[in-house]
Amino acid sequence: MSCLASLLLRAAVVSLAVLILHPAQTYAAAERIKDLASVAGVRDNQLVGYGLVVGLDGSGDQTTQTPFTVQSIVNMLGNLGVSLPPGTNLQLKNVAAVMVTANLPAFARPGQAIDVTVSSIGNAKSLRGGTLVMTPLKGADGQVYAIAQGNMVVGGASAQGGGASLVINHLSAGRIPGGATVERAVPTALGQGDSVLFELNDSDFGTARRVVDAINLVYPGAASALDGRSIQVRAPTDSSARVSFLGHIENLEVTPVQQAAKVIVNSRTGSVVMNQRVMLQNCAVAHGSLTVTVNNEAQVSQPPPLSGGQTVVTQSSQVDIAQEGGTLFNVRGGANLADVVKALNTLGAKPMDLVSILQAMKAAGALRAELEVI
Repeated sequence: MSCLASLLLRAAVVSLAVLILHPAQTYAAAERIKDLASVAGVRDNQLVGYGLVVGLDGSGDQTTQTPFTVQSIVNMLGNLGVSLPPGTNLQLKNVAAVMVTANLPAFARPGQAIDVTVSSIGNAKSLRGGTLVMTPLKGADGQVYAIAQGNMVVGGASAQGGGASLVINHLSAGRIPGGATVERAVPTALGQGDSVLFELNDSDFGTARRVVDAINLVYPGAASALDGRSIQVRAPTDSSARVSFLGHIENLEVTPVQQAAKVIVNSRTGSVVMNQRVMLQNCAVAHGSLTVTVNNEAQVSQPPPLSGGQTVVTQSSQVDIAQEGGTLFNVRGGANLADVVKALNTLGAKPMDLVSILQAMKAAGALRAELEVI
């Protein structure tokens, strides 16, 4: 037997042994630590500013209904050296007052360009084709961190004619790619002293243990879990070495533990979403619908001719109550998501009815999952 064939045979034997010893892990998907956790302190910061969009094609704010737009124009012209006589009544159609928002990413430095979102706060019909005038963007502390200006990109269109109109997408908001320039950096510390703190996106003791094991497998004794969310990792003190160390840590793969059984119910839309850990116990369900119909019919009483009487209109109301018969279904318990879905489908209930059924199952103890209504 050749050397290559011997290596292939040995690899096949090792793979078979892994499948036999860990059959459940073959169906689990490993994820990178950067997808499961983030470094404490490394975060975005929200910026906001008030500005003006000019150059609109007659689709700007109606100045009689948005006096702040006129006031902003007067203040801007005054800063540019243009003084208007007192009492001047401006009738503007090509200007709109807007709010400008942006996210300042971590480690952003002065001179870096970031994207901004521009949204109308007046009654402008469209911002398409407009240009945002220089707008300072402030953080929560009131300091200016970026300056925004540029031509907007609005993903929509509108047309009017003959009393008909057509609007495609949303015209009251747009985006300027790279429309703001960072003017001030936000200090971001990569840990304190000789350690860095990783924070899991979802608190879970089992996943925290697996992340610690994955890090310690490569860097023995470097990681320790503080709780179900925080993991402390000893890291080099040199900044360049620490960046390389964190880059390696973030790309380590970990198989997270399965989350707790949960059913999410949106009572407004009737949406029901459940994860694969949801289980049902045997139960019987009967669900019927009650319909109440109210009909109002006008009855006119007409007097005979030359009798001197008056015509009288009376309302006659009729109330009907109809209830469909609810058949009693025997719902068998399921051990996996496919069996649960099959059992619920036997009821033939609509999504809105399914919300009530799940709530009743939870109250009866037949639904082995956490029920969350949003």
